[in-house]
Amino acid sequence: MSEPFLPYGRQSITDADIAAVVAVLKSDFLTQGPQVERFEADLATAVGARHAIAFSHGTAALFGTTYAAGLGVGDEVITSPITFAASANCAAYVGATPIFADVEPVAATLDPAAFERAITARTKAVIPVHFSGQPVQLAQIQSIAQRHGLVVIEDAAHALGGSYAGQPIGSGQFSDMTIWSFHPVKHITTGEGGAVTTNSDALADRLRRFRNHGIERDAARFVQPNPGPWYHEMQELGHNFRLTDMQAALGSSQLSRLGTFVQRRREIVRLYDELLAPIAAVTPLGRLADGQSSFHLYVVLIDFAGLGISRGDVMNGLRNHQVGTQVHYIPCYRHPYHADLGLRTRAGGWNPQDFPNAEAYYDRALSLPMYPALTDGDVHRVVQALHTVLHG
Repeated sequence: MSEPFLPYGRQSITDADIAAVVAVLKSDFLTQGPQVERFEADLATAVGARHAIAFSHGTAALFGTTYAAGLGVGDEVITSPITFAASANCAAYVGATPIFADVEPVAATLDPAAFERAITARTKAVIPVHFSGQPVQLAQIQSIAQRHGLVVIEDAAHALGGSYAGQPIGSGQFSDMTIWSFHPVKHITTGEGGAVTTNSDALADRLRRFRNHGIERDAARFVQPNPGPWYHEMQELGHNFRLTDMQAALGSSQLSRLGTFVQRRREIVRLYDELLAPIAAVTPLGRLADGQSSFHLYVVLIDFAGLGISRGDVMNGLRNHQVGTQVHYIPCYRHPYHADLGLRTRAGGWNPQDFPNAEAYYDRALSLPMYPALTDGDVHRVVQALHTVLHG
């Protein structure tokens, strides 16, 4: 009998999660009901923020932050190239121009010095990414941003349960807004879903309107006279990016186990580190000081060229051993859309040689399976399969 396939990431669903969703299905509200507010309160408490605003997915949450920040045509937004494309796309959604700055060489997070070099008179915001769960160097980035009057939007899609300088990621101590993703491979899941946390009342209000068609229902904020209890106003051009109560109930149930999930991820990391140490040409992605990663991903750097084997052959070989892997990520400036946008907005466009650390990372990166349900035996299996594929 063949061994079960181990994907690079997957959700963990319990009977309690299922019961929480079923309870909503039997209730009066499938959407726009009490479970969304409950989940938002639970999330805000978990990360130490004043407000949490739930969205239908993490990309919508990113879109909401650039909209709430008032970004638009003529503005530039700096972010890391080693991230999912949505971290940059959210600038383009509002007509702003995404600008990439190189990563630092240890953990492949946004390099503060490269960020500062990329600032121009048109720069209005920065989106540092807590890549793989490793906290970015927030204090340095915030200090630079404050000197230049920039909005700081943390992309914490990978980092729920992590901390920086003794504070939970998302507390708002180092940023204006923080976004989250609850895709099934993330720390907790709502199926699809996302959120923004912030300590700003004004930003929270605008984010809530944005996700609900731009509609305001609070009579104290109406522009026109209030004729009666049915009345509401569409004050801005928003979208329907609401999370359902079914998803929110799943999120609250999952959030109650966040500490357990993160603890298990850290145990898996320690075992991977130990087992991989003797394998030549394989190095775990580094970790920065001042932060505790929640390890959304376990990335290794492999000297494919030195071993005389291609990354594609390694991935296919591991799949033959029932081990799934992935590459996180293709640098954003290499995607045709962003390459073309760069040609339209920058003299000469994006040159990969301008991002030596991102290119060095991308040449060697491979994500191994990482999720709480992995057993120690599964980790041994992954490492043995990797050794076999690389060294026979």
